[in-house]
Amino acid sequence: MRRSWAAPLVIVVAAAIGGGWLLQEGVERAEHIYPKVRLFQEVLDRVESSFVDSVETGKLYDSAIEGVLQELNDPYSSFLAASDFENLRIQGIEGDYGGLGLEVTERNGWVTVVSPMPGTPGARAGIKAGDQFYEIEGIAADTMEVDQAVVLLRGKPGTTVSVKMLRPGVDEPIPFTLTREKIQLHAVPFAVMLEDGIGYVPLQSVLESASEEMSATLDSLRDEGMERLVLDLRGNPGGVLDQGIGVSDLFLSPGAAIVETRGRQADQNSVYKASRPDRYPGLPIVVLVDGTSASASEIVAGALQDNDRALIVGESTFGKGMVQSLYRLSGGNVLRLTTARWYTPVGRSINKDPDVSFHEEDGEGLTLSGQFTLGADTAGRPTHASVGGRTLLGGGGVAPDVFVLPETLTGDEEVAVRALYRQAGALSVAIFNFAVRYVGSHTALEPGFTLGDAELAEFIRALPEWDVEVERDAVLRARPFVAYQIEREIALRAWGERGRFLQERRHDAQLNRALELLRGTSSPAELLARASGSGPLGHVPDTTSMRD
Repeated sequence: MRRSWAAPLVIVVAAAIGGGWLLQEGVERAEHIYPKVRLFQEVLDRVESSFVDSVETGKLYDSAIEGVLQELNDPYSSFLAASDFENLRIQGIEGDYGGLGLEVTERNGWVTVVSPMPGTPGARAGIKAGDQFYEIEGIAADTMEVDQAVVLLRGKPGTTVSVKMLRPGVDEPIPFTLTREKIQLHAVPFAVMLEDGIGYVPLQSVLESASEEMSATLDSLRDEGMERLVLDLRGNPGGVLDQGIGVSDLFLSPGAAIVETRGRQADQNSVYKASRPDRYPGLPIVVLVDGTSASASEIVAGALQDNDRALIVGESTFGKGMVQSLYRLSGGNVLRLTTARWYTPVGRSINKDPDVSFHEEDGEGLTLSGQFTLGADTAGRPTHASVGGRTLLGGGGVAPDVFVLPETLTGDEEVAVRALYRQAGALSVAIFNFAVRYVGSHTALEPGFTLGDAELAEFIRALPEWDVEVERDAVLRARPFVAYQIEREIALRAWGERGRFLQERRHDAQLNRALELLRGTSSPAELLARASGSGPLGHVPDTTSMRD
């Protein structure tokens, strides 16, 4: 009998105490905030009534909202007006839109290209990862939010958009005029069986179909005799969280942690784990990453590395590790707010602080593909232990187990390439036109060909007909870069993305290092042990890619 009334009494008393505490806290908070709200309204009223020029009250409120979000110092939090959000929703869901194929984000106050998607207008025009928007359709982009830039860049397929881009090492903005296309991508565009039973699979983007495409592709390669795997995440801008988890789940045992979120609210704290048996048990895997591997692709790399399931080779990833939630506001407006951070299974933050650098001195340069690189960024990073006890590097992004630079240009070649960048858009068009002509007149061409001096001279002679005004000597001094660009464009025109990959292989220092590590290995443990022989986790920059 006592229990029948005692329990409810305890609950009532606790509720009264708790409710009183919450009420008191609410009163104290209101007493603290109300004077600020009243002060703001007084300032706004005074400006509206007495400022020397007439002002639009609505714009003042908009500016106040922008000020609040800017104070967060978070590039991923933003206010979306109802019209802008509806445009993005229709374009993103219904797919009836044209775009440039550029994954963009905010970096150091500029809308910045994370990665141009292969085969899209942005990539064909020669826009590079790291390029920053200076102008879009004549509108200065230095104060634009990412969403505002995206609205301007997208439009009907077949229409054009003019942009000017800032590029490291180039003094003046580079102009481009691009024609929008309907962007249709596959998560896995192709796959190849290489030597020694090694399969190669590029995961281009973490789309809704990513895990399904991956499993179908890997099953097919396994039927062809695949015993080892190179999973290429370079240039992968990310995508759908569930699919990043799904791809990771293909290679992990049930219960293995994949990724964790941590936020202020309890419902933002979650640990996502593998739920199915490893579909490819015992398969040695090297994952290739670089500075354009971002978001969901970083979740895959981090999960496989932390669980000692794969060896990570290449360069440190982009470091986009923030979770955004969408909140509906009055009038159909939407607030996109960062509510949590991503962490790898052993607690490494994926998010990279742009104000903190781990780069070694004198590492800047241009790669053979024309991509700007800062070199190794392993100096001074905090350390963590993997599930199996290996030493991993933290500090944001996913630092590779074996750091390998792409093939780089010499100082003289770099100077010449930077000079060519002044006409980057026109030069890319000329390379495309020359490639189309070349493929039409060389029907017996095969992957692995080399552009000779005669072909390069033919290209130089043809430049005036495509309105490219560059000195012959500049092209010759930049020969490795120009020849590489022409060869890969010819390969793409002749054989598609698979053929371009086969053509580029001999210049791919990161892939070649992965193949060296994989050859002859029979298990993940053997692969990891082989890599650790070059130092603690192999974190010694591989300089074999440097050109004299």
